[in-house]
Parts: sequence; C-alpha cells; structure tokens
Amino acid sequence: MEHNGMEDRRRRSSFESENSVDVGDGDGDVTQANGRDAHSSGSTDTSSPIDNMPGDASTSGKSESDSSQLSRIGQWRQNNKLRLLTAKFFDEKVPLKKKLKWLKRATTVENDGTVQFEVPGDIAPQNLNFGTGVVYNGATEEPVPEDVPDLPPLQIVMLIVGTRGDVQPFVAIGKRLQEYGHRVRLATHVNFKEFVLTAGLEFYPLGGDPKVLAGYMVKNKGFLPSGPSEIHIQRNQIKDIIFSLLPACLDPDPDTLVAFQPNAIIANPPAYGHTHVAEKLNLPLHVVFTMPWTPTSEFPHPLSRVKQPVGYRLSYQIVDALIWLGIRDVINEFRKKKLNLRPITYLRGSYSSPPDVPYAYIWSPHLVPKPKDWGPKIDVVGFCFLDLASSYQPPESLVKWLEKGEKPIYIGFGSLPVQEPEKMTEIIVKALEITSQRGIINKGWGGLGNLAEQKDFVYLLDNCPHDWLFQHCSAVVHHGGAGTTAAGLKAACPTTVVPFFGDQPFWGERVHARGVGPAPIPVDDFSLEKLVDAIRFMLDPKVKECAEELAKAMEHEDGVEGAVKAFYKHFPLRSLNSDPESLPAHSMHSNSSRLSLRRCLGCS
Repeated sequence: MEHNGMEDRRRRSSFESENSVDVGDGDGDVTQANGRDAHSSGSTDTSSPIDNMPGDASTSGKSESDSSQLSRIGQWRQNNKLRLLTAKFFDEKVPLKKKLKWLKRATTVENDGTVQFEVPGDIAPQNLNFGTGVVYNGATEEPVPEDVPDLPPLQIVMLIVGTRGDVQPFVAIGKRLQEYGHRVRLATHVNFKEFVLTAGLEFYPLGGDPKVLAGYMVKNKGFLPSGPSEIHIQRNQIKDIIFSLLPACLDPDPDTLVAFQPNAIIANPPAYGHTHVAEKLNLPLHVVFTMPWTPTSEFPHPLSRVKQPVGYRLSYQIVDALIWLGIRDVINEFRKKKLNLRPITYLRGSYSSPPDVPYAYIWSPHLVPKPKDWGPKIDVVGFCFLDLASSYQPPESLVKWLEKGEKPIYIGFGSLPVQEPEKMTEIIVKALEITSQRGIINKGWGGLGNLAEQKDFVYLLDNCPHDWLFQHCSAVVHHGGAGTTAAGLKAACPTTVVPFFGDQPFWGERVHARGVGPAPIPVDDFSLEKLVDAIRFMLDPKVKECAEELAKAMEHEDGVEGAVKAFYKHFPLRSLNSDPESLPAHSMHSNSSRLSLRRCLGCS
C-alpha cells in the first residue's frame, strides 16, 4: 500500500509538471486560479482531481475503464490550463509574448470573423471577471433624465470608422447637436463626404482606402484577420486611419481653411486611436456605438462565440485583447511619434478606453434592455434614425408595382458581396413562388437579381431608403446590420437575418429571442428549405403581432435625442478652459437659433 501511495504521488507530480502553464514572470512562481500557490506548504487542501478519481487502473481497475479514466484526466488537464490562463491573463507582469501564445492556444478565429473558445463548466464565474471595471450593483435600467444641464456652444469632432450604416446614425446625432447650437465636424471615410456635407455638417477625411478596408472586412468577416497573408492589409489600413485622427481634431477645414478647436470628442470603438487622442488633447471623450462593447454577464461579445453564460463577460476581454495584441505596435508608434506620449508596454484589463469613459449604445432597450451590471456611465438610448423618407421620390414603376398586389417581402444584403449571386437569386425566387409571396430583391453590390426570365411577382430594386421602403413591406430578409435591423423593426416587419460577419449574428439572435423572426440563417447555410421555413415563420400572425407590439413600444423612442442627452449628462463642464458661467448657455430644448462660426471661434 505504501508503494502504491508513493507511485501515486510520483505520477501526480509528473502530471502537474507536464500540464502546468508557466504564468509567472520568470521567477518560477506558478499560481492556481483559486489564488493559492501551487507549491504552497501553507495550503490545507493538497488534493487534485487525480486524488479524487475512482481507483487507479494499476490498483483497482474495477470501478472505471482505462479509457474513461484517461478521458477524465484529459478533461482535468484542459480545465486546469484554462484556469491558469484566466488567473494570469490580465496580470501586467506577464510578458505580452506569453499572453499571445496563450490566446492562440485557447481561442480560434472562425471563418465568420468571430472568436470561438470554450469555458470548462466547473470554473466559477468570479474567476473569469478580470479587469472589466464593471460590477453588478443590483440597479435596474435608468433612462437618461429628461432634464439635463445646458451646455455652452461647443466644437465637437466625431471620429467614425465603418460602413454607411455605421456613419448614418452619427449624421443624425451631429445634425441634432448642431440644432442645439454646437459646431460639429464629422471625420470619416472620404466616400461619405457628400453624404455628410449634404446633411449640413462639416467633414474631415480620415486616412485609409474605404474600398480596401471594406473588401478586407468582407473577406475576413470582420475585425480579425482569418489568415496571415491578410494581416498587413488590415494593419496598413488601421495605421492610416489612426495617424489621421489627430489632424482630424486639430487641422483647419480642408476646403474652407476655417480653424477648428475641439472641446469634445465623440467616437466609435473601431476608430481605435480615439482614447489616445483624447488623452493627448485632454478632451472629454464619449463613445457611441451600435453594438455592445462593454463587458456584461448577460450576453457574450457580438464578435465571440461562447455558449456558456459563465464565459460571457470574459468574451469581451478576449476580443479586446486579440484586437489590442494585433495593433499595439501601431498604437504605440502613434503615441510616441505623433502624440508624444509614453507607450503602453503591457496588456491592460481593457485597452479600448479608461473605465470612466461614458458609453451610449444606440439600440432600443425594448429589443436589448440595458444589462443590470452596466453602471451609470453607460446609457442605452434607442435606435438613431435619419429621416430620408420625406425627401425620397420613388420610381414610378415601383409605386405601380406596389399598388398591384399584397405587401411584398424585402430581400437584400446591401453592399455585401454574395459568393454565388445567381444561385442565391434562384433560391429567393423559388422560395417566393413556393410560399405564394411577392418579393422585392435589392440588387445591391452583391449581384443579386440576374433572372433568366422576369417574374411578375418579383421587383428588382437599386438603392432605396429603408425608412420609406419597409413601410410598404410585409416582412424583411437582410444581413442583420444594426441600422437595417432597426428600420425593419420600426416598420413592424417580421425579420429574418442572414448574417455575413461581425455583429450581424448578434442582431439575428436578438430578433429571434424577441419573437419577431426565426433563428438567423448564416449566409453559408442559406438554402431553399431554410428560406421557405423562414418566410412561413414570418407569415405567422402571432409573429406579426409581436412585431407590431415592438414597433409600438419603439414608436416614441428618439435615439438621436437620447444620444444628445447622454452627451450633455456626462459632459464635464470643468474641462472647458473658460469659465463655463461666462459662456452663453444654449438650451437643448430650443432649436430656434443656430451657432455661428464666429461665436464658436471666440469672435465677437
């Protein structure tokens, strides 16, 4: 018996040595996830899963088979490694190279641009809550108050990176801020210049080629590169964008040469360098975004795929870390060469922004309520709509076609390229035929709508404002962009999401959870059978009833006003160089007067 005990200890020591992850800082210290030193003599519990496993094969061999024991040992190894990973991942003393190595072992970037990882079921939630700066306080959702302090006229720069769907809400917010007396510069991609200027806002071009960036995003399904050969494309584009952020804040207008001196920055997270510019200029920053970027235990990061709720909060840290590890040298080069700031030499709990930066999320709380573990610095303000319907003149052929029959189903994927457009078009037409529905196919950039023969129940459409079109549709099928999703739900349309990448699966899941659409159909799984099932699901009167209830709840929401109120609520008046009491306050409840450039520039 003594011999067997010695053998067990010898095997356990070998096992722990083989499977321990070196998470120390070079001094040989290895710490378990529960905070105890793995080799501490002061610990009273020296057992491991091996001690508690039913009889060893060499001694009993009766209670479990060898294969079953090996399986349990393998599971313990996996769990132990992840415990060590989560225990030390956000330790600032651990070198970046080790953290990157762990990330490669523990996570996988899927073809849809999301991060896949598994969390062992026996890991306690408190062991996964690292560096979030967010704690559950038991508070329920608190709306932005109706009455917020008035602000003096400000010069506000918006740093926005993304597609038209990302830019459009900020055009609406910028216009409202301008109505309340502020001067607004929207810095974004050059292909949106006319869109921004036509709305009456000032424009400044950010660096990078938007077509190259869009092509990269589609090919790699989001923020994270799917192959080494693509990394340089992403990095070059991101570098050009980041290095253009400081001029976007300080340089005169490139067309009029009128000077610009910002008092505040509004940005979305993909601008990446916004927090560093705000730090350099000592300006208040307000982050506004269309998808969740703040850690919560209620749902995973939209760019992650983790099934276990225990890993939801960790998913935000994992995605944050992967992005940071990919661009940290670009950020530090920017900080040193352009901002004259010290480089960031470690992986912080969250590189994205300091914990005191306010966030405004522009989606309806009736679709995704504000999580209970988000504090007072975070607001969910409602979807932001830009009124395009009132000035839209539809083609006469479209109006006549709509008048000829029942409301159609809209099917379109915007600017996203489709792998096999002819095949997808054939599936769409066949599904409409099987379900006896009329349909509008948005040709977009994907090449949809090339029909061998014209069908009277199908209308092929070029660009058209969703806020006008969806009012005339019975249901919608689209890629699940936040703006398109919002427009469909506002029009009380049951919705099927066919996600391509990024946050689109998240919105598809939210739509389904709310009962206003079927489970999302990933574009790679798109088929006739699934589309027919989805259409039939949307035609169910109960689903239509749910869509109408949600639209009614959203009817009185004004996300644009909510975003402006959130900005007012969190703006620190002490950040103004001048005495705020000596500056003329401008009521946000009156939009009768506008701010002149002379007033904003300090001229009499």
